[in-house]
Amino acid sequence: MDILVIGSGGREHAICNSFSKSARADKIFCAPGNAGIASIAECIPIKAEDISSLADFAASQSIDLTFVGGETSLALGIVDDFERRGLKIVGPSEAAARLEASKAFAKDFMARQGIPTAVYRSASSAQEAIEILEAGEFGDEERAVVVKADGLAAGKGVVVARDRTEAIDAARSMATLVGSDAAAAIVLEECLVGREVSLLSFCDGKSFKLMPPTRDHKRIGEGDTGPNTGGMGTITDASLLTDEQAAEIVETVIKPTLHGCADEGFPFRGILFLGLMMTADGPKILEYNVRFGDPETQSILVRLDTDLVDICEAMLSGSLDQIEIKWRPGSSATVVLAAKDYPQVPQKGDVISGLDESSNADGVTVFHAGTATGAEGEYTTAGGRVLGVTAVADDLQAALSKAYFAVELISWDGMQYRRDIGK
Repeated sequence: MDILVIGSGGREHAICNSFSKSARADKIFCAPGNAGIASIAECIPIKAEDISSLADFAASQSIDLTFVGGETSLALGIVDDFERRGLKIVGPSEAAARLEASKAFAKDFMARQGIPTAVYRSASSAQEAIEILEAGEFGDEERAVVVKADGLAAGKGVVVARDRTEAIDAARSMATLVGSDAAAAIVLEECLVGREVSLLSFCDGKSFKLMPPTRDHKRIGEGDTGPNTGGMGTITDASLLTDEQAAEIVETVIKPTLHGCADEGFPFRGILFLGLMMTADGPKILEYNVRFGDPETQSILVRLDTDLVDICEAMLSGSLDQIEIKWRPGSSATVVLAAKDYPQVPQKGDVISGLDESSNADGVTVFHAGTATGAEGEYTTAGGRVLGVTAVADDLQAALSKAYFAVELISWDGMQYRRDIGK
């Protein structure tokens, strides 16, 4: 097969890496890719949002399978466009992608389908959100409130405000934080208390297969301090969910979601990502994503033993229930290395040292996210999140130790990372 992966980050590097292990993969392309991806795939200079050009390329190259990495292309309807042209592509339709593209749509969907989630109100503007808060609909002045931009915001459109004053400030400044389009509408939610976990699954419209549970670390600073980022590290470990908790999530969230999507006319096919809070009243969903997360993908796919091409074909043909998906036992961990000044405007162009040594460390894979190639062939920083150092081992502590050992071998001016991933 000739395969096209769409995207340019660490997630796409991990996806290309999994496809490269398949005996069925002939040529792998990635649009637009990055400097690290170029070692295993041919990078094509087409932006992920340029759907027409991507479809033209897939048709001209007789691409057998396309896999969409990020949410923006999905929200723009890339799957619908490819399918109209008879091209095989993995991902949800534009209608199904609304589960991520609009927080308000997702919350209303959860309410219609009886899926457990936080109490919420949708506001059509920042001013309306402020009026709802001032009216006291979310309790007294000291109660925490979650303020969310309705649209896509690269993981940065959520503010957990400690009190009403902070919530009002967050609503007022959301457009500045994530852009006026993403913040055109705002969702207010009660602040749930519990332990966060993410659970992803492969879906074919009616059946699903679970992936190992994972946990992300969103904030830039250790101890979960500072502003939100796209994600500073992830772990997979069996301790994140008991079998009973996973079964409850399947019955109360996953099955109703898939049934609801089908009943409402947009069967879900692709990767379903659940952000969950394990509360005293049971699991409640914080958000849907409609694709692999970044850097969750890096930690998950290093444990995948089944051929990803076979899984993709099963999703496309509606036969997921007929295959067994095998995972490497144990745990995994990813530590993200970010550029100086991230998550604000990151410094770029710094030469990265130690990549060969870290990549050769036992059980370690280094995934490129924001990298470029310099004039002398060296790798340089080219984005906010630059690398994801991923390790797999028999237990979580061993995976973390391997990852941090490899991290210490890498350096560039202003490199920053969290030292408490998995803690």
